[in-house]
Amino acid sequence: MSTVRIIRGVYRNQPIVNATFALVKDFQTSGKGNFVTVANGDYFPGFPEEIRVKVDSINDIEFVDGEPMGKVDKVVEFKKPVRVETDEEIMERIEQRFNILDDMTKAAIAGDIRAMIVVGPPGVGKSYGVEFQLEKAGLFDQLSGRKIKYEVIKGAMTPIGLYCTLYRHSDRNSVLVFDDCDSVFQDDVALNILKAALDSGKKRRICWNSDSAMLRREGVPDTFEFKGSAIFITNLKFENLKSKKLQDHLEALQSRCHFLDLTLDTMRDKILRIKQIFRKGDLFQDYDFTPEQGDEILNFMDENKERLREMSLRMALKIADLTKVSSNWRALAENTVMKH
Repeated sequence: MSTVRIIRGVYRNQPIVNATFALVKDFQTSGKGNFVTVANGDYFPGFPEEIRVKVDSINDIEFVDGEPMGKVDKVVEFKKPVRVETDEEIMERIEQRFNILDDMTKAAIAGDIRAMIVVGPPGVGKSYGVEFQLEKAGLFDQLSGRKIKYEVIKGAMTPIGLYCTLYRHSDRNSVLVFDDCDSVFQDDVALNILKAALDSGKKRRICWNSDSAMLRREGVPDTFEFKGSAIFITNLKFENLKSKKLQDHLEALQSRCHFLDLTLDTMRDKILRIKQIFRKGDLFQDYDFTPEQGDEILNFMDENKERLREMSLRMALKIADLTKVSSNWRALAENTVMKH
């Protein structure tokens, strides 16, 4: 007779965890779930000699010795229903992530962390939050006498351009922000430079090992020590890159950086992020809107979410602009910001 271990199971509402029984009948399924029939022995005194133990799946059964008595033709997994977040819970989760973004940006400015990668869809306020903290720190430093040097890099960048930029911002009080500058993530030379700049060692020395007229012209040495901080803001999902070589580089880069995913992956998340900014009064602050007018725009976006070219804060402002053009702004939106 085969012996099985029930890793997790239930008999008459009594839990069974890592208990061993003699097998009477193989794993089976029915409309009420999955179960296996075993010899009771002394496990449940006063109960039948053979008991049917409910399990979630066949993976909750382990053969100690012996093997199944017959072939198990069908395995049905009865999964517990996944709890769906409420709107308020989603907004709380998103707000917490953006608060973390603020705190981590402050830490980069202070030099307490070397690098951070921030991932999220376009138009949800990633760049605004980082730049706000940098400007705020710059204003404070003007009053305190401490000089913070920062630059926001957007668009494409070559490896040698990256090398020169890192040199110009290599001192301790410098912060470089690469905002949607995804070309540096898709070039193995650029990635090698970044890995050196963000190395976990005490000294982060970067080298350019080939002759370059550009470096001579710009007065940039072929080696220097980088002491600044870097923040990467991207819409790029690293795991979606097809190149195995680049994926290996990116894994090495992620191991050197703090990684923050803003968890705005669904249409519902994006809509609630926009509503969250609206609730704070920061979305239409430059418009003379009543609360009802703001609600009207957001309701319009929600109703037409599948047709809008994108769901973002920028889209909300585009539609707000149309309300200044004409009282028939819905028709204008149909023709300018929606897919046809």
